[in-house]
Amino acid sequence: MKVIRRIGQAFAVIAVLALTGLGAGCFLAAPRYAGPVSSHFNGEEFFSPEATKKPTGVTMSGMSAMLKWQSERQRGPWSVYREMPYGAAPVREVGKGAMRVTFINHATTLIQLDGVNVLTDPIYSDRCSPVQFVGPARVRPPGIRFEDLPRIDAIVLSHNHYDHMDIPTLKRLVDRWPHVQIFAGLGNKVFLDSKGLPNVAELDWWDSREVLGVKITSVPNQHFSNRGLGDANGTLWTAYALSGSNGYAYFAGDTGYGPHFTRVYEKLGAPRVAVLPIGAYKPEWFMSPVHMSPGEAVQAATDLHAAVSVPMHYGTFELSDEGEMEAPETLKKSLEGHDVDFAILDFGEARDIAEVKAE
Repeated sequence: MKVIRRIGQAFAVIAVLALTGLGAGCFLAAPRYAGPVSSHFNGEEFFSPEATKKPTGVTMSGMSAMLKWQSERQRGPWSVYREMPYGAAPVREVGKGAMRVTFINHATTLIQLDGVNVLTDPIYSDRCSPVQFVGPARVRPPGIRFEDLPRIDAIVLSHNHYDHMDIPTLKRLVDRWPHVQIFAGLGNKVFLDSKGLPNVAELDWWDSREVLGVKITSVPNQHFSNRGLGDANGTLWTAYALSGSNGYAYFAGDTGYGPHFTRVYEKLGAPRVAVLPIGAYKPEWFMSPVHMSPGEAVQAATDLHAAVSVPMHYGTFELSDEGEMEAPETLKKSLEGHDVDFAILDFGEARDIAEVKAE
């Protein structure tokens, strides 16, 4: 029993390292991107050129920072897993000019516009971990039953961490909809191809592709990437703009706060809806380079001039020190005195987004 316990503890450490960016060992590393130097790729690693804080988790000095965090953790309360009612089955699609967002869990949302259904960073697995017998476990089921998902036309992946690029879920989706288009940042196609996932397109920042008339554009954000120790920042992280006939939806992925929100607004204008992360932000001294606090999410929505924002990345997996529902409660307090519209959705709840009116 002691041996089994120690093996479990070892895999728990592996999962923490993978999720904090310190890696899970070279044996889990994904292939690195090989391509020309750019404004955000130095020939070996990707980086966020406007970041004011460097992620600690991708350096060896980050190991000491991570160990300091782990030794000093002050965890907020989290529930053990419990069954919760699912939300209503989403509509099959929305009409031309319409837009609808459904919060499923973590960073998984269903964005529907102009008859096209897009799933963001889908995860239906019980754990976000290299293995499914240990590591961060969900505390509640997804808000929408997998069987109730409508046809999925496209999947956008913000980066390759286990809680955002979940291979078992991607395989389930592809088995159900073999022609679904998968989009990810530069360097991720080789890894996804190796898992038997078809129809993968990798995008550099500001690259665009079309799916049934909806333009999917990769836009900058501020994060990092790795599946293991040997591939730190070897593939690109990204946010997305999903543009239809009446405005666009913005999906931030996983990101720290930075000037990239203003850059997106300057280039694309204001989104009809911005889906923004608010969780995994404590302790802020460690997490802030790569995860926004709720207050920073309010500022991001302001920078984007978003008509409405939807928070995500909370309440599903215990990845940091804030309590299970601390992030949305803190968001409500952070909104006081700000003229910003946030729709805090229940798991499985949908919100129809008002159309942009011509001036």
